[in-house]
Amino acid sequence: MDRRQRRRAGRAVVAAGIMLGLGAGATGCSGSGVAAADVKGGADDPVATLTRAADTLREAGSSKAGTAMEMAAGGTRVTIRGKGVYDYRRRLGRLTVVLPEDPAGTPEHRPITELLAPGALFMKNRGAGVPADKWVRVETASLSDGNLVTGGATDPYAAAEVLRGTRQATYVGRTEVAGVAVRHYRGTADLARAARYAPADVGKALAAAAKGFATAEVPFDAYLDDRGRLRKLRQSFAFVNGRQKTQVAVTSTTLLYGFGAPVDVSLPRSRDIYAGRIAEDDDGSGG
Repeated sequence: MDRRQRRRAGRAVVAAGIMLGLGAGATGCSGSGVAAADVKGGADDPVATLTRAADTLREAGSSKAGTAMEMAAGGTRVTIRGKGVYDYRRRLGRLTVVLPEDPAGTPEHRPITELLAPGALFMKNRGAGVPADKWVRVETASLSDGNLVTGGATDPYAAAEVLRGTRQATYVGRTEVAGVAVRHYRGTADLARAARYAPADVGKALAAAAKGFATAEVPFDAYLDDRGRLRKLRQSFAFVNGRQKTQVAVTSTTLLYGFGAPVDVSLPRSRDIYAGRIAEDDDGSGG
């Protein structure tokens, strides 16, 4: 592929929801229901176990996180990687997202700093005409993917909330993730179902994704340690490229480790948030 194709593919995920416009976004959070309440089974039932995954993360408090998002469209395949920390009780996180290098090995874009908050995504070094010292704020419920792919990384807590929509799952067996013994489950979650049980702001975003994705069904592989904490979660999404009307397949992998890690996240002040127009990236001017 040539350099421009690589650039466009690498930015497509990060830019997907930004072009839909900016919104004010709610920052409130309410309690969640328990999807396991209407499924049979107890501690050893895969569906019941997986629907509790987000609650278990809240109990764990915080962790470090690594993300990888692989996108395939039209024969082009790129991977966007991120790394950071997340506070599951305050629902605040920080990720540094790195876009792919061009074929010559030259970075296409400075790393993007992302702050994850209830109902909102903040991005710095967004490019596309945004001043380097300004943040872009996006209301996650306004995005057709619910911010499951827009930022080039899936919000770790939102990824766990998707599992509340688990309709069927099987226990694959025991294995290891980064040297930690884990139980491997494989199944399918329904975004609309997950939206009904998630906290209010997450529910709105997941409901938007259920309508905006090519399918509301999300195949996944989940790896939980013996305390029920997610250690690795791989989810598959599919959306339709709005401009070219082609289906894009996205595989998002989230790794969680270093539970209890300190998380210091301060959201941007109003004067530091960019209020201007976001330019389109396809001429490469954003990098």
